[in-house]
This record gives sequence, structure tokens and C-alpha cells, in this order.
Amino acid sequence: MEAFYYLVFGALSAVVAVLELSKTSKDRINTSSPFNSFKNNYLVVYSLMMAGDWLQGPYVYFLYSTYGFSKGDIGQLFIAGFGSSMLFGTIVGSLADKQGRKRACVTYCITYILSCITKHSPQYKVLMLGRVLGGIATSLLFSAFESWLVAEHNKRGFDQQWLSITFSKAIFLGNGLVAIMSGLVGNLLVDTLSLGPVSPFDAAAILLAIGMAIIMSSWSENYGDPSESKNLLTQFKGAATAIASDEKIALLGAIQSLFEGSMYTFVFLWTPALSPNDEEIPHGFIFATFMLASMLGSSIASRLMARSSPRVESYMQIVFLVSSAALTLPILTSILVPPSNVKGGGISFAGCLQILGFCAFESCVGIFWPSIMKMRSQYIPEEARSTIMNFFRIPLNIFVCVVLYNVNAFPITVMFGMCSIFLFVACLLQRRLLVIADKPKTEERFVMKERNLEEEPLNA
Repeated sequence: MEAFYYLVFGALSAVVAVLELSKTSKDRINTSSPFNSFKNNYLVVYSLMMAGDWLQGPYVYFLYSTYGFSKGDIGQLFIAGFGSSMLFGTIVGSLADKQGRKRACVTYCITYILSCITKHSPQYKVLMLGRVLGGIATSLLFSAFESWLVAEHNKRGFDQQWLSITFSKAIFLGNGLVAIMSGLVGNLLVDTLSLGPVSPFDAAAILLAIGMAIIMSSWSENYGDPSESKNLLTQFKGAATAIASDEKIALLGAIQSLFEGSMYTFVFLWTPALSPNDEEIPHGFIFATFMLASMLGSSIASRLMARSSPRVESYMQIVFLVSSAALTLPILTSILVPPSNVKGGGISFAGCLQILGFCAFESCVGIFWPSIMKMRSQYIPEEARSTIMNFFRIPLNIFVCVVLYNVNAFPITVMFGMCSIFLFVACLLQRRLLVIADKPKTEERFVMKERNLEEEPLNA
């Protein structure tokens, strides 16, 4: 079965290479030298930040299991991380808007480095503290950096269309190439060099420290609304009002929560799904394959966003539908493929089929990230960007916590079914967002038509 891993990885690599090498002028946007310098600086920092995150990803569950904790105990640790992100995420997001996004990015580095250090302890309470710190860091990673980028991009007067270039490149590198390298390096540290499952966390801490040094030396500070008269409660109220008064923002938040909730649940589920009988699977290599699939998705997204048609709001309906179908594969294999009761050994035939479905899902993830970033840059007001983005994370964290809390109550297939349903709902909400986004244009065309009819008699 080892040949299967290389076959899938090789096939995905070939497709990504063909897509990148076959880009034409229609797939590229002409930019300026100052923008390219700004973009490259951000991409270096973002890649280091994501490397620090991705190095840990494949080994969190595995590390906890080597310390002797059960699936239920590990589920509680994951809940602590998502619960921390839910409780403290909105607060740190608001502080980022008020106290500065650069400062928030530095705080992310420090918090995540401390989280990595706690992984050396087999004590449950210390690991729990590490998950709390990790939850805070995650909220900053997915709000402060993007908020800093959008504000700085606009402050420097760059073309709004160029944001899509930075978004797609950031995902291609940070969620693609860097993630693949992180998976392979993690595999090297743990399996080849036998340094133990905690070694990827040490490597992550080093990269985060390097990234923090670059931020402190080359980034300028920017804010949402630094007004002294606005305390945290006022910022929360303002963000809640913006969400409640604009259906596009509310729909975007719901869509993001449904997709990311399913994605984070998948992060927990894929390991036990592929090894139900303790099959020996190369975690780092499989993770690298998933990230290569995500890289494929971001490459597709960069082509789509470089053109005026189809619009992001339009093609994302298909992305959500495909991702929903992909996560039904574990359910179908459990019904159609005879189960294997042999303990240990290599991956089963059902597991191979599931890997293909999971790669399809990860390709959708690769399209999702730059696309949702572009929609957020269009719809979310600048003065409360980080606050609103972390508001969006509250329902997704609740969803993931509920799923993980009941990890022993339901079979894995039921959880995959729940994720699939939520992704289908995201598809329906995306269609509604498209309709609303088209309304102003439709109304504008109607007004122009009425004006022309009124002017015709006068011209006659």
C-alpha cells in the first residue's frame, strides 16, 4: 500500500505543476515594484507563521495518544483549544483593532511559542494550558494578520484588485507549499530521525521566533478604530450592529462558521478514520498530501480571481457542494466496503478510497481560503475588521466543541455526516449571498432603464 501514497502525491504534484506552468496573461495581474516588495515581505512572514502552525497539526493527536490519553481525553483537550478561541478570541480581536494589528501579530508568536513549550509535559493540566494558549493564538492567526494586510494595503494606496494576488499567493504558499514541507519535515523529525513526537513543536517555536523578529523590524503599526472613547464593550456592540444590519456580513459569517467548523472537525477525524484498527499510517506524509491538494485548490482559485467572471460568490456554491459530497465518502465506504477486523498492518482499501475523498475536500479548502478573504475584504468594515472576524469564529468554535464533546457518543460516520450537512447548508447560504450581492446591480440597471425611458420623449 506504500506505493498508493506516492501515486496520489505524484499525481497531485503533476496537476499542480501543469496548472502553474500553463498560466497565461489572462491568469495574471500586472502590478508595481513597491507592491511586490510589500507582498513578498508579508508572504515571508505569513509562511513562517503558517509553518509554525502546520508543523504541529499532524502530531497533536498522535502526541497526546503517546502520553497515554484516551480518545475522550484528547477530545477534551481539543475542546479546550476551541473553547479558548471562542471565549478569548473576540477580546483579542478587539484589542488588535484598538491597540494595533502589528502588536497582535507579535502576541500571536509569543503565545504560540509558549503553547509549544507545554507539549514537553505529559501532565494533563499543563497540556490543557497549552491548548488554551493555542486557542488564543489561533484567533490571532486568522484575524490579526489579514486585518493588518488589508489596512496596510489600503494605506499604501495599492489597487484593490491586487489584494486577491496576495491572498491567493499566501494560501498557495502558507497553506500549500509550506504545509507540505512542514508535513515532510515533521515526518523526518519523528520517523526518520526518531526525535520523538514533540520535536515538530520545537521546530515550530524556532520558526515563530524568526517570524516575530521580522515583524518587529519591518512592519509598521495600523489600527481599526484607536479612539480612546471606544472601550471593548462599545467595539463589541459596534461589530454586532454591523453584522445585524447588513445581511451580507451575517451570511458571510454563517458561511465561514459552517465551513471552518467542518474543516476543524475533519482535522480531528481524519486520523481515526484512516486507522480504525490501529493501522500504521505515515501521518506526516498523508498530511503533506492533503496540503498538496489544498495547494491545487489555491492554484485554481488564483486563476478564478484573476478574471472578472465567474465571480467569487458564484463559484463558491460549487466548492461547498463538492466539499459536502467529499465528506460523505467515509459513510459510503462503511456501507459498501466490507470492514476489516485485522489489527495493525497497512492502510485498508476503504482507507485508500477515503484518502481520495479527503484530497478532494482539501482542494476545496484551498479554494475557500483566498475566496473568503476576498469576500471579507469587500464586505467587512475596516474599523472593526478583527472584531467582526473573531465574532464569526464564535459559532464555529461552539460547533466543534459540541462535536468533540460527543466524540465517544457517535460513530465517526455520524460526525462526517453532520459536517457534510453543514457544508450543504453553506452552499445554500452562498446562493443567498449571491442574490443579495446582485441586487444593487439589478436595481441600478432598473433605475437607468427608467431614466432612459423618461428622457426619450424629451429627446423626441
